[in-house]
Amino acid sequence: MQTSNLGFDPAEIEQFKEELSNSGKPFQFVEEEEVSGDMAEFMFIGSYEGRPVIYDCLLGTLQLAYESNLLEMAEAKAKEKFPDYKGFDFEIDERGNGVAHEEESEEVEEYKAYAMYEIEEAGAANVAESVDLDSDFEFGIGLEVYLNLPEITETVIVKFIDEFNSGTLKLDPVAYSFESDDEEED
Repeated sequence: MQTSNLGFDPAEIEQFKEELSNSGKPFQFVEEEEVSGDMAEFMFIGSYEGRPVIYDCLLGTLQLAYESNLLEMAEAKAKEKFPDYKGFDFEIDERGNGVAHEEESEEVEEYKAYAMYEIEEAGAANVAESVDLDSDFEFGIGLEVYLNLPEITETVIVKFIDEFNSGTLKLDPVAYSFESDDEEED
């Protein structure tokens, strides 16, 4: 059993460089059909501690990070108020789709909506641009990045890679909130 991280392997990196060269892009989407305006997962070559490495990057909008944070916080409040509530739990099926395991009662659903309102009003879910690096990733180095942009495009991805690899990426430290897009239906 091999214990080394193949994302650092020179042969893997050379093969990936060739794939990138053939595509004409400095990155390769992990699951191209899952790319949306809010998020994309892609791999690119960079360096880590002076060594070449393949990065696996999840790049999302700051609004997506805000909405996720808000939902997680409301979920935690619902679990506190309703001890029997296990929370919204889902697994990823073999096709990569989320499969829910919990039906929410109307009471829990209403409480979560109220909790989200309270959290938003208090500004508790606000988020700032971030880059989280996972050096224990199974292949290469994992990155989770959120930037304050209206959408994630190939141009945004190329600019991010250029700035990340050159050390010129500047993150905005201001924590932002976003208007919720969903309107409750009566």
